[in-house]
Amino acid sequence: MPKQVDHRERRETIARALWRVVEQRGVVHLSMREVAQEAGISLGQLQHYFGSREAMLSFAMDFASEQASLRVGQGLAKLGDRPHPRDVLRVMLTELLPLHADARATSRMSAAFVLEALHNENFHARARDGMVQGRALVEQLVRQAIADGHIGPDRDPVAETNLLLALTGFTTLIELNVIEPRDVLTAVDQHLDGLFTTDDRHTGGGRSDAASDECSRPGAA
Repeated sequence: MPKQVDHRERRETIARALWRVVEQRGVVHLSMREVAQEAGISLGQLQHYFGSREAMLSFAMDFASEQASLRVGQGLAKLGDRPHPRDVLRVMLTELLPLHADARATSRMSAAFVLEALHNENFHARARDGMVQGRALVEQLVRQAIADGHIGPDRDPVAETNLLLALTGFTTLIELNVIEPRDVLTAVDQHLDGLFTTDDRHTGGGRSDAASDECSRPGAA
């Protein structure tokens, strides 16, 4: 009996090959032929799953987002029941930074997608919608933390949300070896310490150990 092909698995394999092309050679080499070669399949086989470069790139970006969400979910699960909002925000922020191999691959994929989105209306709408949803989630967490007294009532939730998301701008500095990952994590922790009230700061105990763990993962920058 012929072996059944798992089409979702084959698509994911192609998507990961696309990530590797972007990560190792850059977006300028992002052609269907290059991806097929990286995936170890023929161009015809790739076209069986993706009829166009745009369809292939869209799936690869969606898959990258899924993997990032999965990593965040796993990080949150380790925090246990009713995690402190400071710790939740830290997990969300650090998993968006290229601090280890998986995060670096999806981060570079996101950067490639944004470059494409600047000149593709369909990609622009998809990228913008995803970012708007992500930003809304962070703002919701900030507003709830203010309401619960974890963040001072004088803080502007909109401005604080924007400042938190600005921390993801460390990605470029990490990728170009301008700042060490450990220093980035220190900056993230110091910002969170300044955002949350003094009584709440003890909940982030052991952050130095956490930073060491993140920086020592296989493939960490």
